[in-house]
Amino acid sequence: MKLDILVLPVHPDDAELGCAGVILKHNAMGKKSGIVDLTRGELGTRGTPEIRIKEAEAAGKILGLAVRDNLGIPDGFFQNTPEYQLKVIEVIRRYQPEIVITNAYHDRHPDHGRASDLVQTACFLSGLRKIQTFDNGQPQEAWRPKQLLHFIQDMYIKPDVLVDVSAYWQGKMDSIKAYGSQFHNPEWADEPQTYISSPEFFQNVEARAGELGRSIQARYAEGFTSRKILGVESLFDLR
Repeated sequence: MKLDILVLPVHPDDAELGCAGVILKHNAMGKKSGIVDLTRGELGTRGTPEIRIKEAEAAGKILGLAVRDNLGIPDGFFQNTPEYQLKVIEVIRRYQPEIVITNAYHDRHPDHGRASDLVQTACFLSGLRKIQTFDNGQPQEAWRPKQLLHFIQDMYIKPDVLVDVSAYWQGKMDSIKAYGSQFHNPEWADEPQTYISSPEFFQNVEARAGELGRSIQARYAEGFTSRKILGVESLFDLR
């Protein structure tokens, strides 16, 4: 199955926080989107890997994903090595996305920056024909996405592009709240409280989106960075 947008976040819930609005918006435009989480988030303080997989599936239904999968790379201990590069390359070649979105360059959580570097390397190597990978025993064709974007997470990074997601804000929040084990949820009140499980965290998510939206005269926006210069066909495409 070919995808238009493939999101490759390190943890289940990273994509929902970083680009759920963009996924919903482009799905409404008829595009196909998918998420393949790199890890199961097994080192998270709350919940279990099994619970988070179920939560990811629920969030995927809210987002209308064509694909939701997990590579099972070890949470917290992975590095940008050939072993994991090949795993990511196989996924990129399987779905042949035009656009890949992944974690922030650097962030409070060290996994985010390392995942960013891993996916960047894999996107480039995926276009090299002499690197051989297989899917169900069949050789895969080389494929390099046209664009690699990085969403903005806990730490503020000045975006290179902003997307108005105001019309999809409720859907984005619903997808985030599907992770009841991770975020504020009275049913998990007896579990240890974390940085992201307080009610204020949702307020922070909304405040960030509001701040980004204000720059383009929108109620809410999601921001992305790019390591390469972005171009447009016409100056009138700029907002």
